[in-house]
Formats: sequence, C-alpha cells, structure tokens
Amino acid sequence: MDTKEYEHHIKDLRVELAKLEYWVRSTGARVVVLFEGRDAAGKGGTIDVLRTGMNPRTVRTVALPAPSPRQQTQWYFQRYVEHLPAASEIVLFDRSWYNRAGVEPVMGFCTPEQHQRFLRDTPHFEEILVADGIHLRKYYLSVTREEQHRRFKARAENPTKRWKVSPVDLAAIDRFDAYTVAKEEMFTATDTDTSPWYVVDSNDKRSARVNLISHLLASLPYADKEPPSIEIPPLSTRGTSGVERAGGRHAHRNITGRANTGSKTGAAGEGKTPGKTATRQKDERAAADR
Repeated sequence: MDTKEYEHHIKDLRVELAKLEYWVRSTGARVVVLFEGRDAAGKGGTIDVLRTGMNPRTVRTVALPAPSPRQQTQWYFQRYVEHLPAASEIVLFDRSWYNRAGVEPVMGFCTPEQHQRFLRDTPHFEEILVADGIHLRKYYLSVTREEQHRRFKARAENPTKRWKVSPVDLAAIDRFDAYTVAKEEMFTATDTDTSPWYVVDSNDKRSARVNLISHLLASLPYADKEPPSIEIPPLSTRGTSGVERAGGRHAHRNITGRANTGSKTGAAGEGKTPGKTATRQKDERAAADR
C-alpha cells in the first residue's frame, strides 16, 4: 500500500475511532484487544497508529515485562487480570497471557505441564471475561520468515531501534518452525466461538494496520455518532492583551529557535523550520514505516 492510499485510509479510520471512543465513554463499555504474533510482526506499530488521537485516559497499552519471582508463584492469569479495563476503558495488550502459548514453551520458560494446563484453562478464562460483558478481540499478526529476518536486520542497523532486538528475538530466527508448531497448537485449543482468533497478514505493515483497525471497528457495536461539538467562547477584551513576552526576570529559562541536535556545529535556530503541514506529513510517514 503506497503512502497516499495509506494516509487516506488512516484519516477516515481515525474519525471512526473517535466515534468508538465516544461510545465506550458514554456507555461504560469495556474493550480488550490482544495483539499477538512473532517478533517484529508489527504489533507495537499497529498499536501506536490505533492510539494516535485517542484519549490516553480511555485507551491504554499494557506491555508487561517478564514476571518477577513473586509473580511466578501466582495463578498464571493473575498479573493480567489486574490490568483489565474498568467501565469506559479500552485496553490494548502488546502481547498477553498468550506468552504461555508461544514464547514460553518454545524458549523453555515454562514446563510442558504448565503449557498444556494453559491451553485447557484459557477458553474457560476468556469465556468468563466475555460473559461478564467485556468485548474481547484477539489478533495474530502473521509475518514470513524472510520478512521477519529483514526487519531484524533493519533494527540492528538503526541505532534508534536496536533496543527492540533482544536475545529472545535473535533466538527466534532459528526457532521459526518451533513457533509455527506452537501457534497452530494455540489456535486449535483457544480458537472458540466465544473468543475467536483473527489472523492478519502483516508482511505489508500499512495494509495490516488498515485491515486490523477496520475489522476491529466493524466487530464492535459502537454508534455512528461523533462526540458532541464544542463551542469555544470568544476572547475577553478586558484585562491584559494575553501576549506572553520572552525576557524579564526569568529570561534565562526561555527556549527560542530550533535546537540543532543533528550536528555538533551550528547555532540553534539556524536554517529553515519546516511548515506544520510538511512536518506532520513527515511524522506520519515515519510512523507508517515503523
């Protein structure tokens, strides 16, 4: 999908996401969306695009680290339950309890008995969530071996993205087939009528984002109603002019110009500053390529 088509779709989808958020806030709905898939499948980037423009008090992302020694002694689902939404909230899990169906058995972080118990218990756990009124959606972003390897190399070559490459990610390169076996076993055990899996082809990140967000919106019963319009009162003509001026007692704390962080030479503020439209388009294209 080219940039122009992608930006057109995302612009329309953000209007619908605003309607979804208004529906969630006005009805007290609770929504949980799980993002699963191989390393470098595009989960984080899709979540970033979905959240852009939405109220962070309504929509939040949960990306848990490895469990602590204490959490390892708890009921497996316990540390995830505390992050489930209250009324009027949407929670996006960047990886979820399904770690025990993928990375944990493949990497030896759980026993075969723990893995099989998880596969037996999860349909019942999710049935409880849905019966309690939670709208649960489960997405698996699928990527080929070649595309995954290409993305790993791109991250390794980019200093700003190297933090995304962990030892577990590197091990995944040689365990691609093992992850495939684990994925199929997970689908067989946990793809139910109550909480089905939806697979998204993520070799093209832009298409994946558009398709996933479109499906999510179509699957939820939100009203086709935009948030109420807001009337901004006119500025008062009484009092000060409202102009803030640099200088005065705290002049040394003012920041002016455009800091040049890309070079050790050159004064701050030198050069042309891109217009708002160009900057915004540049940011959106950069986000699309993440």
